Amino acid sequence: MNMNGKTALVTGASSGIGMATAERLSMAGFKVYGTSRREVRADQRSFEMLSLDVTSDESVAAAVAEMLRRERRIDLLVNNAGFSTAPAGAEESSMEQARSIFDTNFFGIARMTRAVVPHMRRQGSGRIINIGSIFGFLPMPYMAFYAATKHAVEGYSESLDHELRTMGIRVSVIEPANTKTQFDANLLEPDDKLDEYRDVRAAVGKRLTELIEEADEPAIVAETVLKASIAANPKLRYTAGSRANRLQLLRTFAPAGMVDTGIRKNLRLVAA
Repeated sequence: MNMNGKTALVTGASSGIGMATAERLSMAGFKVYGTSRREVRADQRSFEMLSLDVTSDESVAAAVAEMLRRERRIDLLVNNAGFSTAPAGAEESSMEQARSIFDTNFFGIARMTRAVVPHMRRQGSGRIINIGSIFGFLPMPYMAFYAATKHAVEGYSESLDHELRTMGIRVSVIEPANTKTQFDANLLEPDDKLDEYRDVRAAVGKRLTELIEEADEPAIVAETVLKASIAANPKLRYTAGSRANRLQLLRTFAPAGMVDTGIRKNLRLVAA
């Protein structure tokens, strides 16, 4: 994919992976538009910013229309907007909260894709890259709804790629491990906490803080996004960073019992 004259739309680009990705794509030659729910000044950025709430059909339609008004095409969509949850038992989140997690992390991707694909079809080309996670192919105890959204992104992306490839559009999913971003510093707390989970919430939260301190920088993910964006024959899945690569190999080749034990040991959970 030749970047010259190509345009890119990156959701959730006010900080973290989204901002790093927008900057990297801009450096590579893309005309980049980032998005944020909050008003963000574009000063000292190499890309434009648009207001966008991925949970709103109207907001999605308006942002896509504005980019098309300015550029008349969208060559690359990077679906990055999302949030994580603080460690908690699955039963500690109400169904309303569970729906809100899916509304951003999964249906936000579906809304953006549905808004952009018709224009890519008319162009006869396009690339859609969804930011997933290693928790799209591994379980994450005490973050069950977050992991569920990332599993959904995996299935959606693979199915969509089969549907669109004959129209000149390819879909890829990026699978980072923990990343040093504000995404992990502002976690959604459960809205129905139970005393039975108090100690394990604290223990898993402490362990995740340790893992994030050792995590890759957002630039590692951004570089992987660029690789997928310009590949002549893009892969469906790209792990981002050495830890994600190791975990993907473990999931693929290790016996299920070994993977299960390894997950509990890494999170320092009671053996079971």
